[in-house]
Amino acid sequence: MKQRFSSLDVKVISHELSAALCTLRLANVYDLSSRIFLFKFAKPNSRQQVVVDSGFRCHLTNFARATAAAPSAFVSRLRKFLRTRRVTKVSQVGTDRIIEFQFSDGQYRLFLEFYAGGNVVLTDQELNVLALLRIVSETNEALRVGLKYSLVDRQNYEGTPQLSRERVKKGLSNVLEKTKADEAAGKKHKKRNKPKEALRKALAISITEIPPMLLEHAFLVNKFPSGTPIEELLKDEGLLESLMTVLSDAKSLVNQITATDVTKGYIIAKLVKPKHDAKATNGEHEVDKENLNLMYEDFHPFRPRQFEDDPEVQILEIEGFNKTVDEFFSSLESQKLESRLNEREENAKRKLEAARQDHERRLGGLQQVQESNVRKAQAIEGNLQRVQEATAAVNGLIAQGMDWVEIARLIEMERIRQNPVANIIKLPLKLHENTITLLLTEGAAEPEEEDFLDETESEYSDSEDESKKPSKPKETEASKEQNVVVDINLALSPWSNARQYYDQKKYAAVKEQKTLQASEVALKSTERKITADLKKGLKQEKQILRPVRKQLWFEKFFYFISSESYLVLGGRDIHQNEILYKKHLSKGDVYVSADLEGASSVIVKNKVGLADAPIPPSTLGQAGTFSVTTSTAWDSKAVMAAWWVNADQVSKTAHGGDILGVGLFNIRGQKNFLPPAQLLLGFGVMFQVNEESKARHLKHRVQGDTVPMDDKSDKRTLTDDHEREDSEIDNEETAQDDVEADQALQGLAKEKDEPSRAAESDHGERGNPEKDHDDDADVDESGYRKDSYQNPLQPGIAVQPDIDESEDDNLLGSEHVSDSDNEGKRGGESTDDETGNSGSGDEVQVTKEDIKDLPAADGANEATEASLQQTKQAPQVRGKHGKRAKMKNKYAHQDEEDRALALRLLGSKAGQEKAKAEAEKKASREAELLVQKERRREQHRRTQETGKEAEEARRLKLEEGVDPMDEDEVAELGVIDSFIGNPLPGDEILECLVICAPWDAMGARFKWRVKIQPGSQKKGKAIKEILRHWGQAIADKEKRKMPEVGDERYLEEIVARREGELIKGLRDVEVVGVVPVSKVRTMIAGGGAADKGKKGKGGGKGGGHSGKGSKKLR
Repeated sequence: MKQRFSSLDVKVISHELSAALCTLRLANVYDLSSRIFLFKFAKPNSRQQVVVDSGFRCHLTNFARATAAAPSAFVSRLRKFLRTRRVTKVSQVGTDRIIEFQFSDGQYRLFLEFYAGGNVVLTDQELNVLALLRIVSETNEALRVGLKYSLVDRQNYEGTPQLSRERVKKGLSNVLEKTKADEAAGKKHKKRNKPKEALRKALAISITEIPPMLLEHAFLVNKFPSGTPIEELLKDEGLLESLMTVLSDAKSLVNQITATDVTKGYIIAKLVKPKHDAKATNGEHEVDKENLNLMYEDFHPFRPRQFEDDPEVQILEIEGFNKTVDEFFSSLESQKLESRLNEREENAKRKLEAARQDHERRLGGLQQVQESNVRKAQAIEGNLQRVQEATAAVNGLIAQGMDWVEIARLIEMERIRQNPVANIIKLPLKLHENTITLLLTEGAAEPEEEDFLDETESEYSDSEDESKKPSKPKETEASKEQNVVVDINLALSPWSNARQYYDQKKYAAVKEQKTLQASEVALKSTERKITADLKKGLKQEKQILRPVRKQLWFEKFFYFISSESYLVLGGRDIHQNEILYKKHLSKGDVYVSADLEGASSVIVKNKVGLADAPIPPSTLGQAGTFSVTTSTAWDSKAVMAAWWVNADQVSKTAHGGDILGVGLFNIRGQKNFLPPAQLLLGFGVMFQVNEESKARHLKHRVQGDTVPMDDKSDKRTLTDDHEREDSEIDNEETAQDDVEADQALQGLAKEKDEPSRAAESDHGERGNPEKDHDDDADVDESGYRKDSYQNPLQPGIAVQPDIDESEDDNLLGSEHVSDSDNEGKRGGESTDDETGNSGSGDEVQVTKEDIKDLPAADGANEATEASLQQTKQAPQVRGKHGKRAKMKNKYAHQDEEDRALALRLLGSKAGQEKAKAEAEKKASREAELLVQKERRREQHRRTQETGKEAEEARRLKLEEGVDPMDEDEVAELGVIDSFIGNPLPGDEILECLVICAPWDAMGARFKWRVKIQPGSQKKGKAIKEILRHWGQAIADKEKRKMPEVGDERYLEEIVARREGELIKGLRDVEVVGVVPVSKVRTMIAGGGAADKGKKGKGGGKGGGHSGKGSKKLR
């Protein structure tokens, strides 16, 4: 079985990886084992996973594997250098079995070695080793962190030599000379090459770019004799020319394989008989190929000719060499996993069988004791006279005071004399226990006449012929089998001894009954323990392979399918809200949101081709509920209402003509308010069925209402004051950036002019003639202030994101208001540049006109000089005029030179120089702020122009009915109807999709569903409990016996098992993202609230009440 890559495999794999991974970024790296790693690459709408088995394989995979809980030190180092880096090149190093990944245009290079022990080496641009999986200590190829990774010695690194006759002859000659030298030196090869393989291996050594399997394939295709000796080949020019043709065809095949981005792969599989059919099937009968299992043996990027005529081999063709390798090695992993699981199950069965046998052995021993006691008692009853005689004889000898040893010797002598009483006594005696052992026959007692005759005969023989020693009569086999060894108590009569054995039988019977009852309990306990151990072991043996479901394009947003099968999408943040608006809001769609903090922008996608059809009211209500639940209303448990508008009412253009910032939209026209939403969500699973099964569910769907909605029923018209308020809010937000920049400049001058603030404040109040009018700006037509009936959960004015001075290059489009807009603001509002400070020349003033007419560098210097002059002309402070006059008279006789000399002597000159340096530094800061502000203004202007062009293009597409979505995304919208919540018997289920939607959207349509309410439990823990509850329910159902094929419940059971298989494959980390809220309370059917399912320490009788506080309040 093939385990490693050949040079041709590495070439083809690197070629396909280059086409699939270039321009993707490395998302993360994971440990699968100590030498197997999983690399995840991603970019928008594209994800790839690469499995790297150091020294063996590297390929794309379509299966999800269980990763380690924590990364190893090597993986952590890879993450440090390579995470989020873009793949720019994937190639093979020469013709060697090494693949090179280049990240960030060669800034980092990752080398994967597939020979010997294998290795994974990370280097920088200059090939200095930064991290490696395995330290190499060989002298020639020492490798550790800090050393350089050598590429010069790699196979054909400088380029593949041209395939020529001289190169082939030279290579074969070198191999032939080396072989002869080894034979002359007497070296013995462990494995002699076969004559047919000698030429192929010689060419593989000299022509390294062509692997041996490809050479053999080329020999068969060109019908070249592969068993030709090398000496004969070198002498015959005709054979050499034919060999050159074979090599040229092989090389052209390699070029043909790598000509396309995707190469076909071929798996060589052997037909293997199933184990259960191997014993039942004789060799004479033929077995159908359909009933045989396939065992993968090899894989190649070409169809090998050498296996085509083999009847026991099947060649599988797969599109894509990466898929071929993934299928080959994944099957091996599945077989290993299956063998481990089978081994655990067999061990559990063996333990159970051993426990059953132990219990059966105990019961069998008790039954044997009962049977033995009955036989002994019956034997005593059948030989009462013999037992009485034996006990009387022994008791008489003991009463005479005879020694116990002498008694045993006497019995032995009597047995020689054929005394019948002595014959039934078995030695040794147990006189220390006051018992003797008798050999009694089963059956009726012998007649007394026979006993009398035997005794007389014995006496006669003793008296008449004492010299003759009669031989011991031989007992027959039958008599041996009937004899029973019985222990007789000398202190009891034969009847009492028999009764004692009957009592022991009764005791054993009672013990057997108790043991039987206890053994059943013990056996069940043992079975439960072994089953628990098996389950624990099966959990440890996680399912390594699980097919990765291709995600649909809308799964990156919040999503659900309404009760009328409309797709509803919601943004997770302001950036996704922007994406939904720009790329997915089409003609006929509906935009839903709520005037609440954190409320998501939700769009309802209309059916494909039905842009003019209205959206049903129930779907609009469900979308509004979803938008409200994403806001702060969920945590505060407040019931609020949402609103909806058509797609053409949503715009990014403010009333002043500027483009709003990211996640901000302008609603034109009327907002259609929905009824207050009930804060109730549902977490459930939908199943995708095929086309045939989908047709069966059309009659069960809730069809949308085609009657147009009455706009007057659920609409509330916005007044003109509301529209003017929106305009005022937009203008105030736009002016905020300019005001903050001006305040930064003014703050530098205000540090020197603290005393002038009071005067400026008074002057500012007097200099604002429109202040009284501004106070009435927040009063609507009804005479109430606008903020008097504001929603307590509704946020204030949406502030535009501040422009970060350190991130000018990453500036996002934000709302900006021009000077003309400021002059035309309703209510006479003015910025800090226009109010209070307009009539004061005491402070540093940098107005918008100055910035607009100011060059980048010269204008900054002029503004600096003006600010210094204004600082010198500061207003006179009260009480200092007389002091200045006195000082002027005192130093009137000094000229400038005397004044400078005096200041130098007093040490005041250094202070003046320091103050001058600080003033110059402050002036440079002011100039830098002005330059940065001008640059931001220019960048904002360009962003506004780009946004206006994009908005105009979107408006034209919306009017023309052009869908902004891609063709693939539009095609996937047709799949929505194939997702159903409750499959019917006979449906073919393809995949499952986890959905979190308003409870009204689920109802009874979902078979697997859980109700979610606002609570205090984290959603991650809640999802784990839900999946664990579902897994337990599925496990209980799988214990049931599978119905027969003809049974009406058979199809229902097939569908249920498929559902369970898909649900058990769900992972909490993958599905937790569909829940749009953070804190929940789950209501599982039959289980109560998940976060209140556990009782406290006082839980017990009385409904959980305990202690003194359990009494009712009076």
